[in-house]
Amino acid sequence: MDLSSLFTAIAPLDLRSCLITQQGQLTFKHYRDLQTETAIARINSCTKSVLASLICIAIDKGLLPPLMTSISVFFPQLAQHRDSRKKEITLLHLLTMSAGFNWTEFGGQNSFPRMARSPNWVNFVLEQPLSDSPGVRMEYNSGVSQLLSAILVQATGMTTARFAELYLFELLEIESYKWEMDPQGIHTGGFGLWLSPSDMLKFGQLYLQQGKWDNKQLISQELVARSVRSAFLVEAPRQGYYGWHWWTDSYPVASNNSSTHSVEYFYARGYGGQYIYIVPSLKTVVVLTNDKRKKEQYPVDVFRQIIAPLLLQQL
Repeated sequence: MDLSSLFTAIAPLDLRSCLITQQGQLTFKHYRDLQTETAIARINSCTKSVLASLICIAIDKGLLPPLMTSISVFFPQLAQHRDSRKKEITLLHLLTMSAGFNWTEFGGQNSFPRMARSPNWVNFVLEQPLSDSPGVRMEYNSGVSQLLSAILVQATGMTTARFAELYLFELLEIESYKWEMDPQGIHTGGFGLWLSPSDMLKFGQLYLQQGKWDNKQLISQELVARSVRSAFLVEAPRQGYYGWHWWTDSYPVASNNSSTHSVEYFYARGYGGQYIYIVPSLKTVVVLTNDKRKKEQYPVDVFRQIIAPLLLQQL
């Protein structure tokens, strides 16, 4: 498909990168400069989706108990907590961000900045009161991602980054990365991973291929499918649904007979314009990266308003 018009459309946005593969072939490539092509940069909350893949791999390997297991297995202090609901929080609740903690990521309580300034991030999260019973609603929370990273360390006996190297990065030939850590040396679960745009594209392609890479099943098809399935409707101003540390949504398509249907997609999203979109029905992966401050960015949804209409011309 000819995507040449996309160069003109995104030129005013001054994106750091825009990459598109269709049916496994790179069909569009834009880098702001030569350095960007190989340089690693923060992918921010796209880290959450990478972490989710590691949790799935650990489940496949039998290193983690069933997802309905209480996290008090890993954090025994919750078993005797004065709020008995805390011992009901499961691994699945963490993955779907429905643990129930009273948490405002930014603004309000500023929970994320407070966690990042605390001497022990895991303890900070566990000590937060509950505003909902576990499983009732999704509340975006980088703290529960940190709990998942800490659980992965306990379950595997190695750091999150080392587990990623052995069972994901090396197999995808991701050779250059950086991963930040909390004060206890636990790699950040909700942010802090640095990758190049091309390696982000590999990760998206792995999910498009249902966990298979070079004829090896790195993640079981069942867990890939479950992880990107809508679990909770997200609250405004966000749009769509949330799965296991993946966002899900759909794009309306009008047909010639005036009826409409939707093209489903799922994506990883990081602050500041870092995205990995997977559109299974179009066999397409889109990576977008940006490094401008929010007030310097154009107020446009690049994927939905610019890229998706071009991709859907092939339907």
